[in-house]
Amino acid sequence: MTHTVFIDGAAGTTGLEIVERLAPRSEFKLLVLDDEQRKSTEARREAYHAADFAVLCLPDEAAVEAVAMAEGSKARIIDASSAHRVAPGWIYGFPELIGREKIANASRVSNPGCYPTGFLALLAPLVRKGLLPSNWPYTCHAVSGYSGGGKALIGRFEQDCDIAFRDYALSMGHKHVPEMQEYAGLSHAPSFAPAVIAAYRGMVVEVPLHLGQMQRAAPVDGLRDCLVDFYGSSSVVKVHIETPEELLLRRSATPSDRLDLYIYGSRDGSQARLVARLDNLGKGASGAAVQSLNLMAGLDETAGLVL
Repeated sequence: MTHTVFIDGAAGTTGLEIVERLAPRSEFKLLVLDDEQRKSTEARREAYHAADFAVLCLPDEAAVEAVAMAEGSKARIIDASSAHRVAPGWIYGFPELIGREKIANASRVSNPGCYPTGFLALLAPLVRKGLLPSNWPYTCHAVSGYSGGGKALIGRFEQDCDIAFRDYALSMGHKHVPEMQEYAGLSHAPSFAPAVIAAYRGMVVEVPLHLGQMQRAAPVDGLRDCLVDFYGSSSVVKVHIETPEELLLRRSATPSDRLDLYIYGSRDGSQARLVARLDNLGKGASGAAVQSLNLMAGLDETAGLVL
């Protein structure tokens, strides 16, 4: 069976990578609009009503408008924006945490943010199992390649080669924080410190822990064992037993839809560092959308992924 897919925003960074993953596959037929049609509300509405699936690669406000445009159609929607990540009636598109069956049966799926993907993969299972407290004021440090900022930030980094590091969201209130708190089951919003580096793609997300100050916290080996067990059947998420002395992001990195997790602990066991490494355009965006699309279409969830 061939499924018709309309990618609204296919010319953007996320949309282009989704097209790259889907175009060679016979299970999907891409409904493509030319440059003029992309600007036409009527052409887009017709595309929604002709599609089995629609993937929104749009700014938040435009994504909300697109959902209204698709009202009454048969199209099942995956929204790659942050507009619906904690909205009622939407399923969060993180199958390893939310459940594959829920996503497979959903009509509305919201793609996780790239930073929250690393944060939640590390923390949510541990809080869920009671190995870390839900009421702790967690901190999240993260760096990402500049492609995560879309065309404007890509242009800025590529035109100004002197930029090495960009710290941002310094006034707090980053739009990813609500989903980080919601799906980790936390009482307090985490303190989130994101930054951008002079590499096109790649991301490291870290959660430092003061285990010795927590009333209820498992030892480092217990945290690692929990994640190994939790992701044991996953072909996408790998929990590493080894703890290399350094973790690198390379400017030459090629697309990947994997998510690698590492657990580091101090010798006395009083501190730990939970670290996730991923491609912000892979499992952090396009790869996650394709994974959800596969499940919704009744296919192998890893089909077309770069693993």
